[in-house]
Amino acid sequence: MNQELTTERLHLVPCNEGHLDGLCAINSDPTVMRYITGRPETRADTQRMIERVKARWGQWGYSWWTIIERESAEIVGAGCIQNLRKSGIEPDTDCPLEIGWRIRADKWRRGYASEAARAMADFAFVHLRANLLYAVCNPQNSASIGVMRKLGMRYRGEEDWYAQTVTTYELSRAVWEERSVTASGGATRPP
Repeated sequence: MNQELTTERLHLVPCNEGHLDGLCAINSDPTVMRYITGRPETRADTQRMIERVKARWGQWGYSWWTIIERESAEIVGAGCIQNLRKSGIEPDTDCPLEIGWRIRADKWRRGYASEAARAMADFAFVHLRANLLYAVCNPQNSASIGVMRKLGMRYRGEEDWYAQTVTTYELSRAVWEERSVTASGGATRPP
């Protein structure tokens, strides 16, 4: 299965050591991390994240991508399909799949999060055959809530994930497929 995804403006590549500088620039930005962890990450934090992510790609066939702007070849964000968790850093494969994203602050409001999220959701529903995707965010993160709504996600409520109460949305494969058929003018996608 090809783990790289390409959209009109973006290329999503599984995170690796070559992405350390670009990912560190994003993860160390307090503005980007405000609603994610509430604190900027160190270079060592990002290096450990890359190592965890590489192991998860090898074990499960999904995890975090680095989002690269095709025109400039710059790293502009990161996005994931991963299992939610109640706490800690290790996903719980008994928990639902989550879709998530973070975009470099100077690239906000360009639609990159929505564009990447559509590609990642398609990967989850088509290649992983997921039946349901969740997305969670800090209740004050109106930008992420907007991306969830654009993706066609349905509000579930405030739920406890990552040892905190977060706004939670969901998207079913049936709704995704219906939206995909509508967007393609009735043509169906091959399995």
